[in-house]
Amino acid sequence: MTQNIYDNPEFFEGYSRLPRSVAGLEAAPEWPALQALLPDLRGCKVVDLGCGYGWFCRWAREQGSARVLGIDVSERMLARARAETTDAAISYVRADMERLDLPEGSFDLAYSSLAQHYVADLAGLLAAVRRALVAGGRLVFSVEHPIFTAPAKPGWSVDAQGRKTWPIDGYLLEGPRQTDWLTKGVVKQHRTLATYVTLLQRLGFALSHVEEWGPSDEQVAARPALADERQRPPFLIVAARK
Repeated sequence: MTQNIYDNPEFFEGYSRLPRSVAGLEAAPEWPALQALLPDLRGCKVVDLGCGYGWFCRWAREQGSARVLGIDVSERMLARARAETTDAAISYVRADMERLDLPEGSFDLAYSSLAQHYVADLAGLLAAVRRALVAGGRLVFSVEHPIFTAPAKPGWSVDAQGRKTWPIDGYLLEGPRQTDWLTKGVVKQHRTLATYVTLLQRLGFALSHVEEWGPSDEQVAARPALADERQRPPFLIVAARK
């Protein structure tokens, strides 16, 4: 089963204070890049894998989606999503993405933000997603970049020339990695960028976009602290079609 760290009270309390938890999609710096990859959602049937508070589910309905299903393993996250949602066309289901069972050919778009790096059986999940998409259906997702899921130790280091570096440990050794983020013992699945790409191709997806995300000049001008994100990409963003 996928680790349900979001139901850990300490983790959930810390997560609820993050800017993207308070202000939603607009507070996520990678959101414009993800949004640019989305199809016209008018009349679409959408599934959000790892929906959290339901920000994207509600946004998708605002864009005209016919029906939206939000899936998450965390009951705390889903309780918040349900409390914030009054739209009968949005439904939320608690489910483990390691054992996802979706009706075949039932969605036009599968979306996932920063959730798949918690899933050990990514091949099983993506195969289930492909079955659930209609012909020509889209998959758009983000994960923590593999540079982040293979750190030797958390945080920056400084080399002899005073340059900031991000230490990497065993990049080619894939599997679970434990880190301390908001609480101790958070498990994330490290896999290389090549593994993400090759797995999608092997399952029959047609890749349309692969991005090692970094902030734009406009974003750095508005939020100078984002300049640090240009030292190494924090997110991997992928779009594919069935």
